[in-house]
This record gives sequence, C-alpha cells and structure tokens, in this order.
Amino acid sequence: MSINFKDYIASVPDFPEPGIVFRDISPLMADGKAYAAATDEIVEYAKDKGVEMIVGPEARGFIVGCPVAYKLGVGFAPARKKGKLPRETVSASYDLEYGEATLYLHKDAIRPGQRVLVCDDLLATGGTIAATIELVEKLGGIVVGTAFLVELVDLHGRDKIKQYDIFTLTDYQGA
Repeated sequence: MSINFKDYIASVPDFPEPGIVFRDISPLMADGKAYAAATDEIVEYAKDKGVEMIVGPEARGFIVGCPVAYKLGVGFAPARKKGKLPRETVSASYDLEYGEATLYLHKDAIRPGQRVLVCDDLLATGGTIAATIELVEKLGGIVVGTAFLVELVDLHGRDKIKQYDIFTLTDYQGA
C-alpha cells in the first residue's frame, strides 16, 4: 500500500507567526495506518545500516524515533532541553532565529562505536539535528543516517548535515 504522506500533514498558515506555514504532523499520528506506514518506511531505510540506537531531539523526535526503535528492537536515547535529564550529560548548542538553544544527552546514552540513527519529525534549518549529531559524536557514536517525516527544502537544513545520509518521507518547497 502506497501512502501519500502529504495527505496526512496539515499546513497551517501564519503559525506561529505571520508568513510561516506550519507543517503539522498531528493528522499523521492520529491515523494508525499512516503512522504505522511512516514508521515502517523509516525502519526499512534503517535496516541495512546496522542501526544499534535511535536518538531523537525533544519532543517530536521522540514521536518519530521511539516506534522506529521498537520495530528495530534497539534502544532510544532522548536529546533533551536543559534540566530535563537527571544524570550527567553532554551538551551541544545551536543558533535559533532569536538566540541560541542547547540540547543534552546522558553521558552513557551512546557507547563508543555504536551505530546511531537520528530521527525527527522535520528537517528545517538543520540546527537541531546538527546539535543532536554533535552530541552522538561527542560520545563516540557513529551517525549512520538521519530520518525525517518532512523536509522544508527552502530552509536548506540539508546543507548543515550534508555529510550524513538523509532520508525524508515527503518534502515541501515554499508554501
């Protein structure tokens, strides 16, 4: 069964501010068959990469990464915001339009040499994913790929992570 994933992505104009078209994955998550199909496609992408761990940034990376980890029979490590992880962490900062943000990963989340797939809902400017990759590599992990439900092509996030394998289910060019 072939699914057009764009049929399950809601485009919300002027959110969170005028001129932005927000790509909402909620309808995809609400449809069990579409959500399963999206998960299965990412799992198929990951199978030949020898993935041993999934890492996803807060919070929608959890929504994408956890079912993929479950289906692959591997672990999941959350990259979280400040103050959300209770044990010793490593951190990586990245630029936002209006400042800077930082992600954290437990120091023992990744073993040196472990093959990691980074998953998130959306590839936009690439800052969040680049920081997540930096965390994995600080711990000695090997990023064998990145996977997204949606790519916003106009924002050129691919440029920040071009040395990594990138898989997307669907993309948008402009509004």
